[in-house]
Amino acid sequence: MKQVTATGQNVDEAVESALAQLKTTKDRTEIDVIDEGKKGIFGLFGTRPAVVKVTVKIDAVEEAVNYLKSVGLQMGAPIEVDVKKEGKTVLFTMSGEKIALLIGKRGQTLNSLQFLTQLVMNRYSEQYSTVLLDAEDYRQRRNDTLVQLAERLAQKAVRTGQTVALEPMPSYERKVIHTALMKNKRIKTYSDGTEPHRHIVIAPSK
Repeated sequence: MKQVTATGQNVDEAVESALAQLKTTKDRTEIDVIDEGKKGIFGLFGTRPAVVKVTVKIDAVEEAVNYLKSVGLQMGAPIEVDVKKEGKTVLFTMSGEKIALLIGKRGQTLNSLQFLTQLVMNRYSEQYSTVLLDAEDYRQRRNDTLVQLAERLAQKAVRTGQTVALEPMPSYERKVIHTALMKNKRIKTYSDGTEPHRHIVIAPSK
């Protein structure tokens, strides 16, 4: 955390001095006035300078980006990160020559990174944010695959008259399955198990 204590003839001057040292702007800092100072007689005798402590606010998004880049470097896969905010949801899109390493088999590495990035971001954020992590349009491709899988297994459940259990998935992937099949009156879907082994069950309607 960057922080300096500065003095000046008045509070404003002390703050300007601190901002210059920190190379930042007032809106990105927290200012604590330690002493408002005192003007002396004739501006000479008994003068006391103003003292302020200025702390740079930690940018939650910036911390999350730095975390992702650090992970990429440690894995031998340097990345660039693009950020888009939509309400309380923040989408981080990663790109790089070895981005497949950060996606992993069936997106498992990407999912783990997303979970950890959300922890990092909400540690520093003033309000809770939902983090979405993507790379090479993996999320859209994965969603398309899940929809096709859901439709195929729904047909199997109807054909055999038996329930079909899918592999464990994160909540947003389970939601894709539920949404894809919600209009199919021949089957019903529900989640079963506990995290991180919670999974979708497709059952034929009675």
